[in-house]
Amino acid sequence: MEESAQQRSERYVSARSQHPAWLLLASRRAPLVLGCLRTLFERAHDGIPMEDALQALSEMLAAYASQELYEIDPDATHLQAGRELREWIKRRLVVEREGRIYATDALESAIQFVDSLDSRIMTSTASRLSVVQREIENLETGLNPSPTGRIASLRRRIQDLEHELAQVEAGNVIVLDEAQGIEGIREVYNLATSLRADFRRVEDSWREADRALRHSIISEQSHRGEIVDRLLDGQDALLNTPEGRVFESFQQQLRQSAELETMRERLRTILRHPAVPKALNRPQQRELRWLALRLVRESQAVLQARARSERDVRGFMKTGLAAEHHRVGQLLNDFFNLALRVDWQRQSERRKPACLPPVGVAITGIPAIERLRFKTLDDDDTGELDLSLKPAGLEQIDDDFWDAFDGLDREALIQDTLAVLAEQGRPVSLGELASLLPPAHDLETFALWLAMAREAGIEVLKEERQLVELVDEDEQRWRFNLPYVGLDHEALKDIDWEL
Repeated sequence: MEESAQQRSERYVSARSQHPAWLLLASRRAPLVLGCLRTLFERAHDGIPMEDALQALSEMLAAYASQELYEIDPDATHLQAGRELREWIKRRLVVEREGRIYATDALESAIQFVDSLDSRIMTSTASRLSVVQREIENLETGLNPSPTGRIASLRRRIQDLEHELAQVEAGNVIVLDEAQGIEGIREVYNLATSLRADFRRVEDSWREADRALRHSIISEQSHRGEIVDRLLDGQDALLNTPEGRVFESFQQQLRQSAELETMRERLRTILRHPAVPKALNRPQQRELRWLALRLVRESQAVLQARARSERDVRGFMKTGLAAEHHRVGQLLNDFFNLALRVDWQRQSERRKPACLPPVGVAITGIPAIERLRFKTLDDDDTGELDLSLKPAGLEQIDDDFWDAFDGLDREALIQDTLAVLAEQGRPVSLGELASLLPPAHDLETFALWLAMAREAGIEVLKEERQLVELVDEDEQRWRFNLPYVGLDHEALKDIDWEL
């Protein structure tokens, strides 16, 4: 539905009073703040220290203190710079993390608007037209379900590639001229800066979701299940946005380091082209050179914002569980205190029907209601450990103690295994060896046999499996799924076994 002029004006009025970028552009000292912050962020790759920002902004205010337009007190520029910077942090134009200041999407939007006033950095109409035409063709092909149309498009691409390959093989390599190279370089720069803006929007959205989640936790109006659902639903919603999908695809590319390194090498090749100084100024060249590194750092900031929400929810779950147990105990105490006020001596009261079944245990020496009372541990003294020696006879020791000594004799098993293999004179599989030398300690025996095979360099075929069934002393059947390996006496006899 189309907006009316009144609705559109109301939306603009709301943005004028709330959006940080508009507030900055409409402020009296906007040129000074923008010029100072942009210069600092262009020189830094991982934010700027708070002290450097205060010093730079103070010097900027001192330079324009003589102009009445900006309302600057020349004797208190440092204090005014601190108030100005804290105001923009409060309005989320910049964010502060561990003593460093980082730009947000709102600041990038304000900078891009100011830069758009300079027509020299705009991409040419011809470049934009070619991009639009190429994307229209790709979109039409992708949306067309007709096999005939898809076959015709693929054949057309194959013919174009074959023609280009034939031209290159003949030594006729077509290279972009200077004007086309400048257009392409500017187009790459614009796309690269939009990528960073997408990451900033994802980080800002995650921080906004984290702020809302913290309000829910502090208000104590939501239980743990609702908090976890809100966290998971918020993450899914953010990843389903366009900038969230861009961030997720970049995370998948980060897991493939070869593609990221290829992108870095291609950027270096592009920046060595003679047309680069005519297409981009030095700060833009530096920004494009460090694009991959900055994208990695921007993605780390997004992941840190997400991890912070998960850490808060995890802490809330732990502390909330203990607090909930305490509240349950307090509720039980209140309930039992009310029950104590009942006259239990009267038989008519005790025989009245109740909705709760009796839960008391048969301890006749304690009044009935006292058996149910929730008691807190008031005494923190746990006492001292009694480490004195107490003599006991061997007949008083349980069988479990003696069974603990019945472990696997690894040296004896190795000697018995070598003897069996020497008797067979051929490679023997684990299943056949288990039938020739029944293992008393099944799992440890199989592990030792596999370790012997690896020590001797015998190939263990993990793809080929062998099922071995054993029956223990309690007549229970156990099935082991083992890799196939053939133990050979000739390969094992000369090895010095370290037990």
